[in-house]
Amino acid sequence: MPESQHPAPPPGLKFKIVPAPESLKEEVEYFRLIEYSGQDELALHVSLNGLPGLAFQHTPDGGSAIKNIVTLSGQTVNGQLPSLFLYGQNSERSVMHQSRGPFAMTQVMLKPHALKTLLGLDAAELTHQLVDLREFSSGELNDQLFEASGEQARLDLLTGFLLARQRRVKSGDELVREGLSYLHRNIHSVNVRSLIEHLGISQRQFERRFTQSVGLSPQFYIRIRRFMEALKLMKSGKFERLTDVAQALNYYDQSHFIRDVREFSGVSPKDISQRVDDFHAQGGYFQLKT
Repeated sequence: MPESQHPAPPPGLKFKIVPAPESLKEEVEYFRLIEYSGQDELALHVSLNGLPGLAFQHTPDGGSAIKNIVTLSGQTVNGQLPSLFLYGQNSERSVMHQSRGPFAMTQVMLKPHALKTLLGLDAAELTHQLVDLREFSSGELNDQLFEASGEQARLDLLTGFLLARQRRVKSGDELVREGLSYLHRNIHSVNVRSLIEHLGISQRQFERRFTQSVGLSPQFYIRIRRFMEALKLMKSGKFERLTDVAQALNYYDQSHFIRDVREFSGVSPKDISQRVDDFHAQGGYFQLKT
């Protein structure tokens, strides 16, 4: 679809971003709630954000709300997805095609290291994958979420599950967590070389440990975080020109800036800057008509 034809959200589609509770702020970025009350099939264009997560999704009759997920390169996840699933990092944007009719989805957007710290997983094994969450919990959580009386009840159930995991799993790789903290604080100028110099570790060893904890290479993760920071700068209103945003983030040149925005969002910097408030409010989704 041409970039200028991204339509406004269809009637009946609502997004809500809920901050993580204080007790989970080390492992959870935020919660994202999606509700749709219409009857048309929808396609949600999912941009990259560098975050794994878990999702509870269903139609009113308890079926899967997701018909399939198609990545940029054409890889497809088909069939009845679990109502409650865990997903890892992705290196490609995708389109999530929803079944016809109403649906609801509650997502927990995890911190990049949280697959390791909460679930004890090698994050690289879950990259480009999703798995039924019942592999890590009893089926009771799934049933409880279906029976919950509303969104707050579902959030409370998911929070309780994550807090239980928090107490059970040992801490993750502290060096990687320090690297992530340094990277996020210095995203305007950081590169892998400055990162490993700060940590005092060989590049090969750091890349191996980072990929195990985060699920992406540090080089690629830095690109995604810089893209996300570009969106924040656009939203801030402090920059009149997109070239100033690119310069503030030390992109090599304007073409590299445009390439990353297109690759990770599917639209041009100009197009996304005109809709950046919606992009943030919807947690990185665009709505496409099928």
